[in-house]
Amino acid sequence: MNDIRRTFLWVIFGFSMVLLWDQWQIYNGHKATFFPKPVAATAENTAASNTPAASGSVPTASSTATTTAAGPSQVPSSAAASNAATSRERIDVSTDVLKLRFDTEGGTLLFAEFLKYGDLVDSKKPFVLLDESRARVYVAQTGLIGGSFASHKTPMKFTGEQALKDGQNELVLNFESADVGGLKLVKTYTLTRGSYAIKVNHQVINTGSAAVSPQLYVQLVRDGNKPEGESAFYSTFTGPAVYTEAKKYQKIEFTDIEKGKAEFEKNAPQGYVAMVQHYFASAWVLPANTVRENFARKVDTNLYSVGMITPFNEVAPGQTKALEATLFVGPQEEKMLEALTPGLELVKDYGWLTVLAKPLYWLLDRLYGFLQNWGWAIVALVFLLKLAFYWLNAKAYASMAKMKAINPKIMEMRERLKDNPQQMQQEMMRIYREEKVNPMGGCFPIMVQIPVFIALYWVLLSSVEMRNAPWIGWIQDLSAPDPYFILPVVMTLSTLLQTALNPAPPDPMQAKLMWFMPLIFSVMFFFFPSGLVLYWITNNILSIAQQWMINTRMGVPPQFNLPKF
Repeated sequence: MNDIRRTFLWVIFGFSMVLLWDQWQIYNGHKATFFPKPVAATAENTAASNTPAASGSVPTASSTATTTAAGPSQVPSSAAASNAATSRERIDVSTDVLKLRFDTEGGTLLFAEFLKYGDLVDSKKPFVLLDESRARVYVAQTGLIGGSFASHKTPMKFTGEQALKDGQNELVLNFESADVGGLKLVKTYTLTRGSYAIKVNHQVINTGSAAVSPQLYVQLVRDGNKPEGESAFYSTFTGPAVYTEAKKYQKIEFTDIEKGKAEFEKNAPQGYVAMVQHYFASAWVLPANTVRENFARKVDTNLYSVGMITPFNEVAPGQTKALEATLFVGPQEEKMLEALTPGLELVKDYGWLTVLAKPLYWLLDRLYGFLQNWGWAIVALVFLLKLAFYWLNAKAYASMAKMKAINPKIMEMRERLKDNPQQMQQEMMRIYREEKVNPMGGCFPIMVQIPVFIALYWVLLSSVEMRNAPWIGWIQDLSAPDPYFILPVVMTLSTLLQTALNPAPPDPMQAKLMWFMPLIFSVMFFFFPSGLVLYWITNNILSIAQQWMINTRMGVPPQFNLPKF
């Protein structure tokens, strides 16, 4: 039995070393050994940001000729678009929560700043999600295919107001193209006070003499770089995602797009496409029961797109048709995402423990509503979880107390039979039977709780509500590491105290390992968000209190088993 426990601990220790080494490589600017990230963009390849697009059905920078075949494979001519008389302008627009910048070339959204969220590096500056610069590319585009029609490269004329005024609830922006291929495209963006969801109406007017069948594409284009300010000591997903009713939430790695191995549902009558990163996301949503084709493609060196294509069907001469889409650009606030469209809340990714994480977030949110402080809400949530698992923990600590009580007898027997391992093992099992002690009795109740606490870890790591949220005193941002390392030190001391209260393993090597592991894990916590460290401290303190109480009640005085090296 001891061999099983020793093997289990060594597996945990070895895996921890792998993760630590991999993150240490990233932290020092080297390529990750086990989990490599996409190659960073250079100034040369970000120049392609002037014309980002998906290849094939969506126009690219190199489009200079128009094919004659109708349908998704038709590529509009960039040269034809450039003949329009309208000059290119940047239009700055602001609401109470957003500062946006549009390009009259295609009516593209190429900058989005969140006025109520601080930057990851400098919290005094607003956070920027979408941007088009030499350092990064992340834009939202739409256009027409199926002929030489207006695309995201077509110059457009802007009309509308640029700022949401006091007492005004909506801001309407219009981008209108000239006649391109017998069609005129009018994009109408409607921004609403307090909302990160933008209604985008696409209206096509057939100004020619023949019926046409255009298709609308909507896409998000970004580079494959890791977002600035991300921690090197824990990993979060960055990349495209597709949601459909049939296959639900499907994440797509940039590396899979690069290798042509991206797997997701291509055709569905509902769902959305998104670009996801830690805390924030952008997404295109089409109305339910709208036929669409989902795509994810490499556009250029370290440049990728995810989007949807949907048909307008036939537009007769003189006829006008419209399709509406919703563009979400904002924080991953779970309740807000749930209200926008089914499944959008899944961009806040809890991984395989979503079924546990969602109710934990619900409870945490309710506690915050009562306490009005996310830090105290975390403390209260851990307290309620410890209360819920009280009897399981009691069984575990009772088993540990019995082990501690018979530990002197075990140590004496090991010393006496140290030259006869087989007899030692038999004698040990005899003692366990006589004393009615299960050496694994302290492990099983704790193992049952591990998925719950891992789910809580992901809730705290993923919740944008923790950003810039204060707790007490020096902790003014629960999503950032403790600036004075006070919480990590307390967490380390509480973990060591907990280890000292546990019965010392009979095997000397195992006993040493039990002391090394808390120290190794504590190193990572110096770089973890304060909210996560607070969660571990609270859990440790409550565990120590319960263990102390149970040991005392069972007549096993708490004692500190200090290491012997």
